[in-house]
Amino acid sequence: MVCNFSSVAFSVFGLPIHWYSLAYIFGLLIALQITKTLATKIGGEITVSQIEDFLSTAIVGIILGGRLGHVLFYDFGFYASHLTEIFKIWKGGMSFYGGFLGVIVATVIFCRNHKISFLKFIDLWSVSVPIGLFLGRIANLINGELPGKPSDISWAIILKDGIKRHPSQIYEAILEGVLLFLIMILAFKKQCYKYVGRLSGIFCTGYGCARFTAEFFREPDSLFSYKLLYMSGINLNQYMSIAMFLLGVYLIVRSKTNE
Repeated sequence: MVCNFSSVAFSVFGLPIHWYSLAYIFGLLIALQITKTLATKIGGEITVSQIEDFLSTAIVGIILGGRLGHVLFYDFGFYASHLTEIFKIWKGGMSFYGGFLGVIVATVIFCRNHKISFLKFIDLWSVSVPIGLFLGRIANLINGELPGKPSDISWAIILKDGIKRHPSQIYEAILEGVLLFLIMILAFKKQCYKYVGRLSGIFCTGYGCARFTAEFFREPDSLFSYKLLYMSGINLNQYMSIAMFLLGVYLIVRSKTNE
């Protein structure tokens, strides 16, 4: 399968609308609706209006954190020489872990200002995050970025470089998006929200496992990541995935004190 898509979905009055931008917009809007529905279902101190107010804060945290994470950890040399490229986020180049840290900081500030529980708040949002991850990975495929490792498997895809590769973007869309979303919905139905931090912990452990696995089929993102892979057998993203998994385990264990 040859994947040579245009990064532009359509144009409005000559202004190009990129698939990557649409993935973020629809991911956030769908996550907002799901989170509002969950908040209404369980009641409690977190209101629908607070969730709506948080959206703009979340956007800033995700974009700033995601972009800075990509620039600093994955391609600093290029961006240091091409500073204007830092602002062209529609071309792709967003780090999940950078966005994760960015939105955590934004959430801490928001929760302090509104005097609500940080963990309860992110528990609600964690259920819908996989939707955004799924759309983001599909946008990665359309952009032809984050390529998989070369392979002759029957379902290999060919990107612009003409090399047959693992469709790692699809693997991640399934693992981090579809599968993790189903796990989060099941955890919510099992009323894990009653134990503060448990839903967030399940998300972190699930994402850590999914990303660690998918990285075996994906080319490392940077020279430093290649060096880590050569020295230790796992790349930078896999080390971050281990940290994410351990954070999730901590949150789950901590949540048991509320039972």
